[in-house]
Amino acid sequence: MAKGSNQKLKLSILCKIMQEETDDEHSLTLQQIIKKLEEYDITAERKSLYDDFKCMDENLGIEVIKEQIGRETFYHVGSRQFQLAEVKLLIDAIQSSKFISQNKSKELIKKMKGFVSKHEADKLMRQVYVNDRVKSMNESTYYSVDTIHTAIAENKQINFQYCSWDINKQLVPRKEGAFYQVSPWALAWADENYYLVAYDSEAGKVKHYRVDKMLKINLTDVKREGKEFFNNFDMGTYALENFSMFGGEIRRVHIEFPNDKVGIFIDRFGKDLVIRKVDDDHSMIAVDVAISSQFFGWIFGLGSEVKVTSPEAVVKQMQDEAKAFLKNYE
Repeated sequence: MAKGSNQKLKLSILCKIMQEETDDEHSLTLQQIIKKLEEYDITAERKSLYDDFKCMDENLGIEVIKEQIGRETFYHVGSRQFQLAEVKLLIDAIQSSKFISQNKSKELIKKMKGFVSKHEADKLMRQVYVNDRVKSMNESTYYSVDTIHTAIAENKQINFQYCSWDINKQLVPRKEGAFYQVSPWALAWADENYYLVAYDSEAGKVKHYRVDKMLKINLTDVKREGKEFFNNFDMGTYALENFSMFGGEIRRVHIEFPNDKVGIFIDRFGKDLVIRKVDDDHSMIAVDVAISSQFFGWIFGLGSEVKVTSPEAVVKQMQDEAKAFLKNYE
């Protein structure tokens, strides 16, 4: 049998065919495999395919399983780098990530489909969409996260422009476009957003910035500062205290609520939360939060049966906030 013009690519193309065309529910006979190789102008004999399957298993980690069904012998790829359930899980994570834009989500999902056979990829089609919820409009966020990780690994400071949204839905740099320079120490994920936690040498304290509002991030040659602030830094505590990552004075507040709402507080503050009984139907917690309009709004949103009971100064702030809010509807 004359050899095909692409004979040197035989093993590579065979791997491609077996991974794309076969899985636990779809197999090919040797004759079918030979015909598919011929489509790439590659010739193959049965004996050579046995050797190729052995090479795929021993050298490439691609397991080819032989199965006898009646008089026919079938072959399919067994274990894979990612199982179908794992790919589905990763796709769900991509789709649920607010910081990944719609275009980047579609691009990543398309790549993820390459980890399964074409038959299994068809099962993913029901999932491959990005729904109407808000996704990041800043395409550069995906790459900004990578740049920040690089800066942390290389122990370097970064500079960037920090922005706010304007009425025209455009990101407008703060401080008239001046660059911020900080020492990055960690990335935090909170309320579907990525945040950079960094040390600001000029201010002499730890600050945080939403990554999707950071533009033109550059690595500098300046070594990071603020290590002493992060030696015993508890990122979980920091995220909780900086409630929803909005700034404000950290205060310990007591919150009273009906027992049937306890899940809301466990979801927010974790299972280590200390819950005390008020009466048969109500309980209370004491937590450290950043006092801000966003915190008050969250409390208001839980209904009239949830209330902050102390400290007095915070209760007074909530009363003032409620009065100011009601004024808009008089």
